[in-house]
Amino acid sequence: MNILLVVDSMQVVKELNGKMMAINAEEKQIFSGLALKIMRSLSEGEKYPKQISRELKINEQKIYYHVRQLEKKGFVKITRKEEKSGALAKLYKLSSPAFVARFGEFREARRIPRSGFEPFIKNGLFSAKIIVGSPDPHGPEKARSRDITFAVDLALFLGTFLAKVEAPAVIEDKDTRSEDLRNNLIVIGGPVTNKVMKMVNEKLPVRFDAKKNIISKNKVYKNDDCGFIAKADSPFGPGKILVIAGKRYSGTKAAVLAFIRHFDSIENKNFTVVEGLDNDGDGEIDGVRILE
Repeated sequence: MNILLVVDSMQVVKELNGKMMAINAEEKQIFSGLALKIMRSLSEGEKYPKQISRELKINEQKIYYHVRQLEKKGFVKITRKEEKSGALAKLYKLSSPAFVARFGEFREARRIPRSGFEPFIKNGLFSAKIIVGSPDPHGPEKARSRDITFAVDLALFLGTFLAKVEAPAVIEDKDTRSEDLRNNLIVIGGPVTNKVMKMVNEKLPVRFDAKKNIISKNKVYKNDDCGFIAKADSPFGPGKILVIAGKRYSGTKAAVLAFIRHFDSIENKNFTVVEGLDNDGDGEIDGVRILE
């Protein structure tokens, strides 16, 4: 049982078997300095009230009173009873390792992604390499990529799911080695500016054709503002690949924006095709529409 202490409304809210129960807590003395000292002492381990009395150098009867109040409200509990000097002594400990003081309304927090986004993130750890096109001229068309900014946006978003980061994760396509490709991969950008995208294109459930149009099983998307997100088995090893790409720069921007804004509906799909929208008329993509 986890207990949430609500200070502003003086209620104790208990979570039991998935249900939230509010209990009046008008006895404000529960939250006095002495009660908190007792709880801090019990955080070290189970103790008798008499032990706490000696430790805090406070009258034993006063300690007993506060311990009983804390027990009544569910903050401490009896762990066992022992005979001491002919009397039965009770050992107490905290009923939960932590209590939360709430000073405002709760807001929904993002959770670790569910199994639909494994193995890229697992147990709060990032387990992939992000491959982005190089800004230097490279490839047969000597193309320059501007997609590095999208890698930053994507990394900031993915960081909200991580407990910690253990190693650098972003690599330019021209610097990618064969051992890098054996990781799970997140590939950003189209086949002209990202050579790794060109290598995996034919393995995807939605891909680019020879004219750089986006094609799915039944449709062709020719708009420069179109992009897609696709997942597939990696052709380089046992891992997975996630591609976020567009026909042109604006299409890739739309795909990244869709991934961030609609992650909950996208994470479990094999592919999603989107179109970028300029809602405020300034010439920049600031919205997306899901096409497929």
